[in-house]
Amino acid sequence: MKQAMAVSVLCVLFALGNQLRAATLPDACGDDKTQFDVKTEKHQPAPTPPTVGMAQIVFVGLVDAGPGGCIGCGTFSPRVGIDGSWVGATKGNSYFSVELDPGEHHLCAVWKSLLATKGKNVGVTSFNAEAGKVYYFQVRIREVEGGVMGPSGGPVSSTYDWVLDLTQLSEDEGRYQMKISALATSRLRKQ
Repeated sequence: MKQAMAVSVLCVLFALGNQLRAATLPDACGDDKTQFDVKTEKHQPAPTPPTVGMAQIVFVGLVDAGPGGCIGCGTFSPRVGIDGSWVGATKGNSYFSVELDPGEHHLCAVWKSLLATKGKNVGVTSFNAEAGKVYYFQVRIREVEGGVMGPSGGPVSSTYDWVLDLTQLSEDEGRYQMKISALATSRLRKQ
């Protein structure tokens, strides 16, 4: 009975935590209320090249579990936006791709979790896409060492915080990360 109550309380806290983390997002993102259901499939063929006159972008999600490990990071599911609209999400170590018009684009990735360090759960960047080219971006959570300060200003203990990074990868690194990751397919969750 006590275990069931503890699990129920934990679920409520996670739900409330996600609501509490709702925030004003950068313009490159989409509406914060938009959520995705994500499924992954291992050993899928690489995406086909972009359509003539278009560019392609591959987003690779990566969990970089540090010395403290990451309980629940297998469900790491950041949303990814381009130019103010959500285009999909990854789950754990997975990838997805989208085609886009050539030109300047603004990218955003957001991770909603109680593990995410407040203010460090959003990544943004921009780039210029050229027709016929494939670009690779990594959406990674990583553990960084923090510290709890004592009354005299000195550290009392080390803690670990989780932050999200959105970075462009080289073609070689992007292809490799795709090869060792599952394909993510996402669909908008009904509100």
